Amino acid sequence: MKPSVIRLLTLATLCAATSLSAQDAVIARVGDSEIKIEQIKPFLTGLTAEEKAALESNPALLSQTVRTLILQEILFKEALASGWDKSPEVIAQLDRLRQGAIAESYIQSIAKVPAGYPTEAEVQSAYDARKDSLLLPKQLRLAQIYIAAPQGDKDADEKAKTRIDAVAKSLKASGSDFAAIARDESEERESASRGGEVGWIAEASIQPEIRAKVSSLTKGSTTDPIRLGDGWYVVRVLDVKDAHTATLPEIKDRLVAALRTERIRQNREAYLAKIQQQNPVALDELGLTKLLKN
Repeated sequence: MKPSVIRLLTLATLCAATSLSAQDAVIARVGDSEIKIEQIKPFLTGLTAEEKAALESNPALLSQTVRTLILQEILFKEALASGWDKSPEVIAQLDRLRQGAIAESYIQSIAKVPAGYPTEAEVQSAYDARKDSLLLPKQLRLAQIYIAAPQGDKDADEKAKTRIDAVAKSLKASGSDFAAIARDESEERESASRGGEVGWIAEASIQPEIRAKVSSLTKGSTTDPIRLGDGWYVVRVLDVKDAHTATLPEIKDRLVAALRTERIRQNREAYLAKIQQQNPVALDELGLTKLLKN
């Protein structure tokens, strides 16, 4: 296959295109070829709510997923052109996949739960039953300023140390704006674009060297420069949530998802048990073992 340069349109364009009635909207280009929404939309339509949420919250993942689909389509067309789909091995594999896909789709339709499940009363009951085990750990909302300085390069480290010391001095000045300084100085561009904000992190998940500095700090406090293997950090504690029992609003979405998943599993197992009872299977265990050896 000749190398192809794939240029995807923006995420906003992709999301807008999926809502268009026009099926000829171009969503990507591969060399001189155009990839239209009609080729991608069936995949997006088939995603679960959780999968869609994951892609919507992560543009990079969405972009990579669509790129993978496009490459699969290119490979598929090449395979058809070469007659690969006519080989006995592929035909047998397709038959097995078709059988498995139909059976799986059927059991999913049997096991699915109503849109209204669980009810508010069922959610409350599940929360009350699990409340004692719903302890959320201490969390800190952190922001950072990062200056790269790989270990082993003395000159680079000295320059980085000079920069981080200047940053620390600026932060101690009256009226200093951490977010503005982070945007200008931090070399971790993703967090820098948010004024250095990293977000909420469970205390136990923070790097030990940084955790040792921030665990005892109060809201609005800032560390002195911290040296790690990849460079220097200054970290600000934007907010703190002490360990506490989760409230229902905090975990409702996850609890609903867990209840639906559990009910689907129960429905699936119950139906499969029913099928097995109606269609008992008698296996020749010795013959089965010999079959594996042949």
